Amino acid sequence: MKKRIVVISDNYDRIDGRNAYQSDVKQLTLGSPVQEENKNGQIAVQIWNVNKEDELVLAQELPIHQVFDLTIFLTRTLLYFKEAYRYPLLYDPQKPTVERVGVQGGVLPIEVCIDNPNINEDIKTFAQSLNDLGEIIGERRRVLSRILEELEL
Repeated sequence: MKKRIVVISDNYDRIDGRNAYQSDVKQLTLGSPVQEENKNGQIAVQIWNVNKEDELVLAQELPIHQVFDLTIFLTRTLLYFKEAYRYPLLYDPQKPTVERVGVQGGVLPIEVCIDNPNINEDIKTFAQSLNDLGEIIGERRRVLSRILEELEL
């Protein structure tokens, strides 16, 4: 596997959230796609683990646009849950749409999954988990916000 890495973040295992110092994820990279299915993209993000032979192996690769899409999806969800307490069930069963984000001439729909038969319980657990992760998420949100502001300058 030919690695055409341009930007690298070693020792990710030391800061991998609650898995810090125990994580299998050792490295994050940006560069040309490695996996065949991503060859149409020009840049991909790779996540590298260490196998039993102590060699780095590609665990996951996402085209850069999907990383942005996931960030949009996640941040919009975080915004939603800041106000979700206003709904008795943490969502409106009649209007499960959180937002429809326009991208690439189409729409990235973000909705509460009302097809989940356990949504009323699962959404409470999810909201509590977001709250429990507040310290870990909050620091990263602040860093991301600062960087995005710099990009706009």
